[in-house]
Amino acid sequence: MIEIDRLAVELDAEAGVVRAIDDLRLTLARGETFALVGESGCGKSMTALALMRLLPENGGVSAGSVRLGAGVDSGMVSGSRSAPAQGEPGAAMELLDLPEAAMRSVRGGRIGMIFQEPATSLNPVMRVGDQIVEAIEAHTPLRGGEARAKAIGWLQRVGIPEPARRIDDYPFRMSGGQKQRVMIAMALAAEPDFLVADEPTTALDVTIQAQVLELLKDLQRERGMGLLLITHDLAVVAGMAHRVALMYAGQIVEVAPATEFFAAPRHPYAQALLRALPRGAERGGALQAIGGTVPALTQAFTGCRFAPRCALAHDACVAAPPGLRSAGAGHEVRCVLRATVGAHNGAHNGAHNGAHNGAHSLASEDATRHLAPAAESRGTGPPLLQVNALTVRFVVRGGLLQRVRGHLDAVREVSFAIGRGETLALVGESGSGKTTTGKAIVQLLRGLAEVRGQVLLAPPAPAAQGAAAPAAPGALDLLVTQGEALKAARRRVQIIFQDPFASLNPRLRVAELLEEGLVALRPELDEGARHRRIAELTERVGLRAEALQRYPHEFSGGQRQRIAIARALAVQPELIVCDEPTSALDVSVQAQILNLLRELQRDLGVSYLFITHNIAVVEFLADRVAVMQGGRIVEQGACPEVLSSPAHAYTRELLAAVPRLLPA
Repeated sequence: MIEIDRLAVELDAEAGVVRAIDDLRLTLARGETFALVGESGCGKSMTALALMRLLPENGGVSAGSVRLGAGVDSGMVSGSRSAPAQGEPGAAMELLDLPEAAMRSVRGGRIGMIFQEPATSLNPVMRVGDQIVEAIEAHTPLRGGEARAKAIGWLQRVGIPEPARRIDDYPFRMSGGQKQRVMIAMALAAEPDFLVADEPTTALDVTIQAQVLELLKDLQRERGMGLLLITHDLAVVAGMAHRVALMYAGQIVEVAPATEFFAAPRHPYAQALLRALPRGAERGGALQAIGGTVPALTQAFTGCRFAPRCALAHDACVAAPPGLRSAGAGHEVRCVLRATVGAHNGAHNGAHNGAHNGAHSLASEDATRHLAPAAESRGTGPPLLQVNALTVRFVVRGGLLQRVRGHLDAVREVSFAIGRGETLALVGESGSGKTTTGKAIVQLLRGLAEVRGQVLLAPPAPAAQGAAAPAAPGALDLLVTQGEALKAARRRVQIIFQDPFASLNPRLRVAELLEEGLVALRPELDEGARHRRIAELTERVGLRAEALQRYPHEFSGGQRQRIAIARALAVQPELIVCDEPTSALDVSVQAQILNLLRELQRDLGVSYLFITHNIAVVEFLADRVAVMQGGRIVEQGACPEVLSSPAHAYTRELLAAVPRLLPA
């Protein structure tokens, strides 16, 4: 269906010409799911934008072609999933040569796209239903009431509750996961022949994720729809994809049938990614994060681009750029180790066994960060945060004059405690009240909702107060705190927001974003101390120093999430509300961030309210877990007990929907 040949994309940046994609070759067949995986900043999303001719103004295709409808054979597919049908013959269309008017009929009609960040992709001043109807009327014969009925049907298919009512909502009235579902409905409503899905399930909880993935499979069976799946969730890839391509620094480094890719990865980068996955068996230890970052794409490469981060690199790796070499039927790898079969097999077997048995075969200090086991005494003593009967009520308005039509209790009588140095995971479906609970705790709903109950913050620990600090009073109720006392509390309680792009000021450079909080909440630090703190944070979250002088829009979604995490960590808080902090991160950077969060907890006693739908992360990081449904906590307890022996039916349903790649 789609053939990409020798595609190269360049971007003009202040640092020079960025070669975002280099010599990319992919063949995507009708009815096939082709997964594109790799670290943030490797070129995955840029590939999708180039395919759709939606590159930013400073970017352009410098070489190559993208052909649609060429009748490409499906290639090799193995495993239990049925093989896709072969492409139907027809006249091929060169997308890069089409006039823009003709491309508009292709874009959204024959090729649909689900964008990575729904909050910035949806028009904030249009009702979600109008945006879906617009796509239907642009690419199908349906009009008026028929188009609206079809839009309601698609909202229902993607799991939006009360679709006939929610179709008239604006995007800001929906949670992050619900906005993602609206984007999916909009992309599928015109029933395209091919779908480009850029992180389609990133913001979705596991039950809705399972529902959406099953919907995509149904459409493929019904219509022979092809799917380019861009994601960092390897468990989703294992359950969905027929073939997998792994990208690194703008190049494909390995391509293989999905079952073979996970059973026998050949490239050291692929092996390292599998070892970085969080598992419950590693609780109290450290994940094998890949050291360093993706290299700057403004340089001319003289060898393997992964060599500086590879524990198996030798002289041949840096002598010349490696090409894609055959590693079996339908399996190619860009690695010079293929030239030495014995050396490669030994390295591969050790790495593969490490991925599945938990052995750390790459033991270099550059490739992984080793942490001491977490202290067993975490969470003992009086709690740092005590939430009592927290209730959040929103006013529901409607009509031309926006009159009050009722009230919505988004959070109902929620109570829990978080000890010093403890992690409480808050899990549940999208719209269950998790994010609202976090925002209520950090006092971001004042004037927007009626908040009742108590949010009690314990006095600072003696070490946090400083030697000259006066004795701290009793617990502070954040719901009634005002003025300077509230400002002091904000220095102790920070939040990492779910949508990094919407939470970062687009007019400020990264250095200014990180320094802003230090100036406001850590006035005792001079300029030199602030700059040293910023440089340290940038390195610890896996960003290069040059990133400090760039703006948020110049980064990928995962890189923006790392900036948001660094900003929350800058003022050294005692409690961090982490709202899906790793949802936009690939597994290697996720491992770095989880190791960093655990290290801070070990060294500084930081506590976390960890809001997530990633059960694997919960298994690895959380001490206790609370499960939310419909604004209430239906079950909470020690993490191993809740996840191994859930008492509530809803908890069992959540766990049953979790995609699994590796054993816990």
